[in-house]
Amino acid sequence: MRKPRSVPSTADAMRARAIPRREMLGFCACMATMLGLGPGGGARLAQAMETRPRVPVLWLHGLECTCCSESFIRSGHPQASDIILSMISLDYDDTIMAAAGEQAEAIVEEIIRDYKGGYLLAVEGNVPLAHGGWNCIVGGRTFHSRLEEAARHARAVIAWGTCASFGCVQAARPNPTQATPISRLVSHVPVVNVPGCPPIAEVMTGILSYMLMFDRLPEVDRNLRPKIFYGQRIHDKCYRRAHFDAGQFVEAWDDEGARQGFCLYKMGCRGPTTYNACGATGWNEGLSFPIRSGHGCIGCSEDGFWDRGPFYERLPTLAQFGIESTADGIGAAALAGVGAALGGKVALTAGQGLLRRCRRTAPDADETP
Repeated sequence: MRKPRSVPSTADAMRARAIPRREMLGFCACMATMLGLGPGGGARLAQAMETRPRVPVLWLHGLECTCCSESFIRSGHPQASDIILSMISLDYDDTIMAAAGEQAEAIVEEIIRDYKGGYLLAVEGNVPLAHGGWNCIVGGRTFHSRLEEAARHARAVIAWGTCASFGCVQAARPNPTQATPISRLVSHVPVVNVPGCPPIAEVMTGILSYMLMFDRLPEVDRNLRPKIFYGQRIHDKCYRRAHFDAGQFVEAWDDEGARQGFCLYKMGCRGPTTYNACGATGWNEGLSFPIRSGHGCIGCSEDGFWDRGPFYERLPTLAQFGIESTADGIGAAALAGVGAALGGKVALTAGQGLLRRCRRTAPDADETP
């Protein structure tokens, strides 16, 4: 029986690249902070990197535009090169690998054979089922057959981007290719959805770091999204939230409200119904995110977002004050509340003054009227 090749630990890989231990510890501290792991998180991550072998990863591409890979390679903390060369063993990715043809396809067969139940399968893009699956061909085979083969013995499947997670534009009505998300086709192994068009680079690398550190999958929501990055709405962390609560909205592009940074809800912003880390993590190493750049959120990390357009139409009526209030009613409600509070204050002050005057003019208790 052929002996599988040994996979070094992350620390071994870093030492082979002449990376000092001090830099590795700094990297661990940075990742622990980003993941919110607490004071001891950096030490635990360093221990995991020194004792656990790098995890073999197969990265397949279906129907997609490669924006997820474009985002991933621009990760700044950690850098994508550190993830690929030190933390994981990226054995197959037909977008960035040097090998091609039969040489590349042999790697997939080798990993599946030698690391059954031990490798991660990362999938970028969805699977077309119409016309026998022949709308997406890789190496002379349908992508559907390649996915089935690679997922059969995987430890888990990571669905990168909204295409793989929910279908995205390929699955939008009328969906002529029957583009299908990964989670609807893989049921025998866990699937983690990492949606976004594309996902934030540090979210992608952060999830891989979490899985390396804890040797388990992150806790997910009902849409299989990791709660550590998709646990809050963008609206909850938006710096324009105060303007929403005050009823101050952009009414037209480049109006005075837009210049003053008012809320973009009336311009179709999907922040109140979109779960993602844009407002907290940001893009381009935390430089900005769409709302800060003056463009409303389009809800790209939500299921079916492409069919919820047009993107610049405001959301349907929301139910209650604050996050769920309507844009038309919230300003009036806020003013009415302030008016009621001021009226109550005036009434209370007048009442207290009248009571004091009555006490000054009232006869003593032992006097007869």
